[in-house]
Amino acid sequence: MIRVLVVDDDYRVARLHAAQVARVPGYECVGEAHTVAEARAAIARQRPDLLLLDVYLPDEDGISLLQSLREAGEDVDVIIITAARDVGTVRAAMRGGAVYYLVKPFGFEQLAEQLRAYQKWRADAESRRITGQTDVDALFASRRASVAPAAGTSSARRLPPTMQKVLDAVVAAGRPLGAQDVSDLIGISRPTAQRYLSELERKDRVALHLEYGTTGRPVNTYIPADTR
Repeated sequence: MIRVLVVDDDYRVARLHAAQVARVPGYECVGEAHTVAEARAAIARQRPDLLLLDVYLPDEDGISLLQSLREAGEDVDVIIITAARDVGTVRAAMRGGAVYYLVKPFGFEQLAEQLRAYQKWRADAESRRITGQTDVDALFASRRASVAPAAGTSSARRLPPTMQKVLDAVVAAGRPLGAQDVSDLIGISRPTAQRYLSELERKDRVALHLEYGTTGRPVNTYIPADTR
């Protein structure tokens, strides 16, 4: 099993990513950290193989954590997960030796494909015999996932990227989600989240689940359609 530590300052996002990691065969999430200080302690205690590391953390940025891990010779790989899109941050992540860089928001399948690619890369790195440049090139190339539609998947079942992210959030949550929950998790507006949830319900991909609060008025939340 590949042991993963999720490092993100948002508790709900960290929980979502931890749940997504647990859905990929061969992986287990060994913990969540919400600051660099917590991450350092968890790395020393849990000895993870891989970090899913956010850049924006309250006490120190994730890139400086990545660089300090490399300087200390820590045997842990890092996939950066962040909303940062500037070239400087991307280059700093590359210089620090990040395995890959995922820009938020991203769907479950995008994360899963990258985790599967990392899994294959680890296996190749342990077993491949380097006889020349071709072997080196193949090893470097195998770090990156090549995402393609699964065989037999009809275009009618594929969803627009943001709608897929909304569906992934509902599937991974393990509890009913409302529009505000989805908005907070994947970084879209509440009206946009509600529009996608309504469309997913129309497509029979999610099911409406009414929750009643203290006022007695129902609140629209949603669960995966296949759990009804």
